[in-house]
Amino acid sequence: MSADDDFGLAPPPFNAEHALAQIKRALRDAKLAERGPGFELRGKRVAELVVNGAAIEARVARRLALTPEWDRRTLKNAAEQRHWLDELKKRLARWESGED
Repeated sequence: MSADDDFGLAPPPFNAEHALAQIKRALRDAKLAERGPGFELRGKRVAELVVNGAAIEARVARRLALTPEWDRRTLKNAAEQRHWLDELKKRLARWESGED
């Protein structure tokens, strides 16, 4: 079998609205409070999500602070969505353990 043989299967198209709902559910499951377009941990904004056409504009705080510096990312497919959520969960674990 060659590496180019995809059996005629293509990944489903990225649906930004559906992906946003999945991300919001995951963030609520992580015990974050939803406030408008963002999510907070202990009253401090840690993430913001906005649908922009067929993509999601996502921001995550570098450090837990009242006025955080942001890392920005555009999520255009399911792989980017999973990677962004994994990165946010790592930061949450770090903040919960008091390392940052």
